[in-house]
Amino acid sequence: MKISVIKGNITTIKTAAVIAVHFEDDNRLQGAAKLLDEACGGIISETISEGVFTGKRYETSIVETRGAIQPKRIILVGLGKRDECDLDRVRGAFSKGAQTVRTLRMTTCATSADLGTTPLPLDRIAQAAIEGALLGLYRFTPFKTADGDTPTELEEFTLVDGDAASAKIVRRGARTGEVISRAVSFARDLVAAPSNEMTPTILARKAREVAKDRNIAITVRGAAAMKKMKMNALIGVAQGSHEPPQLITMEYQGARTQQRPIVLIGKGITFDSGGISIKPAERMEEMKTDMSGGAAVIGTMMAVADLKLPVNIIGIIPTTENLPGGGAYKPGDVLRAMSGKTIEVINTDAEGRLVLADALTYAQRFKPRAMIDMATLTGACIIALGDFITGMMGTDEQLKDMIRNASRTTGETVWELPLYDDYNELLTSDIADVRNVGTRAGGAITAALFLKRFAGDVPWVHLDIAGPAWLAKDRPYTPKGASGVGVRLMVELLTNWTDKKRS
Repeated sequence: MKISVIKGNITTIKTAAVIAVHFEDDNRLQGAAKLLDEACGGIISETISEGVFTGKRYETSIVETRGAIQPKRIILVGLGKRDECDLDRVRGAFSKGAQTVRTLRMTTCATSADLGTTPLPLDRIAQAAIEGALLGLYRFTPFKTADGDTPTELEEFTLVDGDAASAKIVRRGARTGEVISRAVSFARDLVAAPSNEMTPTILARKAREVAKDRNIAITVRGAAAMKKMKMNALIGVAQGSHEPPQLITMEYQGARTQQRPIVLIGKGITFDSGGISIKPAERMEEMKTDMSGGAAVIGTMMAVADLKLPVNIIGIIPTTENLPGGGAYKPGDVLRAMSGKTIEVINTDAEGRLVLADALTYAQRFKPRAMIDMATLTGACIIALGDFITGMMGTDEQLKDMIRNASRTTGETVWELPLYDDYNELLTSDIADVRNVGTRAGGAITAALFLKRFAGDVPWVHLDIAGPAWLAKDRPYTPKGASGVGVRLMVELLTNWTDKKRS
């Protein structure tokens, strides 16, 4: 879809439909809705006064313009109460508007970032509008081959502003929204792909495609290199599969060389059967999503490079399959991780923390300012926080606060769980330094406590995205399936991360 920003009058723009928003507690129309209403002889006011449209959150109403203006239809979308409106609600509203235009089989539409009186910055509104439209219209269709009615796709989405200076601000925000949305959609594609079409080798190839023609250096290491580095925890997980494991390292330098990097680590299990401790058959097909953390890191690197953010970032994606082959690692095995610590394997389905253990140790060679890992790590986190919230645990309060603030802006909600030291005893092994699982109780916390043992003294945060990585039903701007969670959160965090805010 083409994104355009133009200076002009929304009532005269040549397009099939226009999207206008309205707050339910506004007595008078504001912004673009007011201009459109005046040009159409009060038709929007009439629709509201008759109770056809009230402005409640995400409520929609289609208004025929009857030739009063060039567009045939106005799509009204409710924003709810004005004092409850935030950027995430703006995303949802414009997503709903764009989806309605597509349902009407129209290929072009226009809108405005002018919401009337609001404390939200104009560039942020424009960014949220574009994110809502692009992310809400996302579909994964590469494997659809059946003949039939091909759905109409929206081809052009235009933001209109009547003031040249404002249009410049809107253009900046719209570009940011487009870059981030393309990166999220790329991550969604990686996660949604079936595991036979998204092996560790293919994931590495996709990472190379992202790095090509961008300011990203990439290195991909195979099993031999991992063995040389003594990454035996990662290699142990990979033993049951015929697909070779890969260690993907992506480096972006947007600041001076002397600035220590921020390291992002993403779990990249392209299919997780559970190994010898095999999972139930029901919904096992969804285990292709166990590389969602890795996909989020690749998507973040893509957006950071395209936005030319002034930070140094390293993305690390340890990727493999976890299968019960003849050479698979087994319950009772002891693995010596890259750090030198020994790990007693109690459950081979707790493989994510094993590959992350070696990745965290490997990351420390870059002398990072901070490390953040993202992983679909535990079902226990879903039990604790549900399907829409990311569990956050870590060792650095300032870093956690920065992630919380980014979360409030992006709508990718995080909630902190405690790294409760007393639970460390649940990881005590009789024959090794640590067990790879504790008990059923507090499973998300004990998993993070396991990872903490490999994070060293570097400020570190673990994000368990097991819940929101794959959705069973549609949300306002996230169709069911792969969500691409983590990309927008990390880009917002890194956008806010400057030397002045954090040394």
